[in-house]
Amino acid sequence: MNKLHDHTNCIHGPNHANDPHGALTAPLYQTSTFKFENAAQGAARFAGEEAGYIYTRLGNPTTRELEEKVAQLEEMEDAAATATGMGAVSASVLSFLQQGDHLIASSALYGCSFALFAHMLPKFGIEVSFVDMTDEAALKNAIQPNSKMLFAETPINPNMTVLDLSMLGQFAKRHNLISVVDNTFMTPLLQKPKRYGIDIVIHSATKYLNGHGDVVAGIVCGSKEHIETIKLTVLKDIGATISPHDAWLINRGLKTLHVRIERHCQSAQKVAEFLEDHAKVEKVYYPGLASHPGHKYLGEQMQGAGGVIAFEIKGTLADGEAFINATSLCTLAVSLGDPETLIQHPASMTHSPYTQEERLSAGISDGLIRISVGLEAVEDIILDLKSAFECI
Repeated sequence: MNKLHDHTNCIHGPNHANDPHGALTAPLYQTSTFKFENAAQGAARFAGEEAGYIYTRLGNPTTRELEEKVAQLEEMEDAAATATGMGAVSASVLSFLQQGDHLIASSALYGCSFALFAHMLPKFGIEVSFVDMTDEAALKNAIQPNSKMLFAETPINPNMTVLDLSMLGQFAKRHNLISVVDNTFMTPLLQKPKRYGIDIVIHSATKYLNGHGDVVAGIVCGSKEHIETIKLTVLKDIGATISPHDAWLINRGLKTLHVRIERHCQSAQKVAEFLEDHAKVEKVYYPGLASHPGHKYLGEQMQGAGGVIAFEIKGTLADGEAFINATSLCTLAVSLGDPETLIQHPASMTHSPYTQEERLSAGISDGLIRISVGLEAVEDIILDLKSAFECI
């Protein structure tokens, strides 16, 4: 068969139509354990001498379908599904770092990723340096003899800074670093870090991959060797594995990812243009705008600008709070990638683990507002924002 497009693979995946009973939709294997034909088979599976399922924490057919589908979309050899997005972050880091190692992380990250790196890893003797990854010289200065890993997001949550994946991939290879990139904002349809030499790609599958706001989950994609290490160490022994039901829901969500992400991008572009032209907006951060430094990566590294916008309102923090409170269609909630348009204040919500000094250093101002543009009629979203501006 000819190589299929991503849009087709979102629906079918590499092992579709394998159900022995002919079910069009793959069944949900809602089971904790699997029976063996005899004691010898059980022993062989535990010894890794025979393929097959043992216990859902170690693997499940429904989970495996999700892993194979996302690995295919990311052009990776394999994947491991996790209970949450932070499960994917921690599994990708803890599986490969130990006491005495050094991690180089982007200075701006999702708040809980930052908290894990800044507050938890040092407890286990893992050193972390936070670096502006738009500056290759800063990266070079951060290298130490014990540096083992580079971790980044692009676009960065929440300020939408775009990083050069080719530069990061080449830098990591030159310095023998395992490179990890959080691709949640872009999805595999808009960005494939593997093409730029990135070793491990992670997602909060809670977001666009699921797309319906009813699951928390994560996924890590990489080489067979890396994924085997993750599954046989951190996921097996710490246990942040996904439930089969959540994997089933994400498999269902993936079938519409291509049409959803197209709509998210189209609407976000219109909302960003509206905001950029509004007299009460100081600045808009969205790669789809020609004014954004990351705009140059569109069409090459990024096949679209995504559905998340950050912007700053002219005025005080109180004006920003009044604006958010005045919206009615936009839902005041964290997360992104849902059908509903979500609006939130990063400094007091998703990025509250940062101190004020750390936030400002990372480019996250007190007045920054983040919008995840949903699937409503874009005219209604813009009208809601316009009405909210009139209240400040």
